[in-house]
Amino acid sequence: MILDPVDLACRLIACPSVTPADAGAQDVLAEALAGQGFAVDRFTAGAAPHGPVRNLIATRGSGGPHFAFAGHTDVVPPGEGWTSGAFEPAVRGGLLYGRGAADMKGAIAAFVAAAAETRDHAGTVSLLVTGDEEGPALHGTRAIIDRMVERGLRPDMILVGEPTSDAALGDTIKIGRRGSLNAWIEVPGVQGHVAYPHLADNPVPALVRILSALDAWRLDEGGAWFQPSNLEMTDIEVGNPATNVIPARARARLNIRFNDLHRGADLEAAIRRVATAHAPAAHVEVAISGEAFLTEPGPLSRLVAEAIGEVTGLAPALSTSGGTSDARFLSRIAPTVEFGLPNATMHKLDEAAAVDDICALARIYAGVLRRALSVAA
Repeated sequence: MILDPVDLACRLIACPSVTPADAGAQDVLAEALAGQGFAVDRFTAGAAPHGPVRNLIATRGSGGPHFAFAGHTDVVPPGEGWTSGAFEPAVRGGLLYGRGAADMKGAIAAFVAAAAETRDHAGTVSLLVTGDEEGPALHGTRAIIDRMVERGLRPDMILVGEPTSDAALGDTIKIGRRGSLNAWIEVPGVQGHVAYPHLADNPVPALVRILSALDAWRLDEGGAWFQPSNLEMTDIEVGNPATNVIPARARARLNIRFNDLHRGADLEAAIRRVATAHAPAAHVEVAISGEAFLTEPGPLSRLVAEAIGEVTGLAPALSTSGGTSDARFLSRIAPTVEFGLPNATMHKLDEAAAVDDICALARIYAGVLRRALSVAA
């Protein structure tokens, strides 16, 4: 069965599935998969304001080996200023334009096309697709993993179709990602007149001391596969419109991108120690959106690299750079790597993917399936 990945990508892009809306995207996907003999399990999870989220698990075959492709049909808001409609897919100059073309409806379409070409296989192939990757990721892949546990499904290998390629399709595979932690620090004070400081308690100097101590913190020097962890201040807010008033409180926000030398809970404890050392009454809130993970180079990265080389002639670099992805959850249950289209236009106006790249990606994914599963000649 031949399936045109560009046509499927267009139909997916035409669905304005801005997180957490689905807008019919998974209807399109489910129809394409059912026609290939996949059993499609669709369910919703969560409630407002971060849901409900539509998720999809599609499986074909039985037993091992079990190879899974993971992705998301949700997209970020389009913004204003597109040359043509963000959800009106258009091919111009060999490029497919539309929100999600690169991240990551193009990759989903490519994998579905690859699965259509490799139907006679042993073992199990599955697609794990969420509508909550670009949002808070509370009711998407985590819920899919819970559902798989309930059903007794456990992949041996997982490939996430994030846009990992840099200068050219096939030049980079992600074998890990740094973790991410956000912290909010609030120092309380006592409001008063600036001319009578003895009757007030200014929280700003204490907050500055906390931030100075954190800014001087050198977390590590990096490791074999990871760059150094970094802490960045992202907001300072007092909310004081008057020039003659000592404020009642001062707040700051920071983010840490940390490598596998750290755990989120340890970093949280360290931030709390620094804050209370300079302001015992400081209030600290921390949200850990993901821990660092690493899939050591091995069978999975090797078979993906071989499939890339077969189609493009490139020997991909193995990288852990970039932001977080749902691989941070999936890596807990099976070896997980990420590979997909070039990422230059993701989340930008006029997001686009080369038509030739989408077709080549489908051939690469077909090569991955042939290597991961026993496929009949």
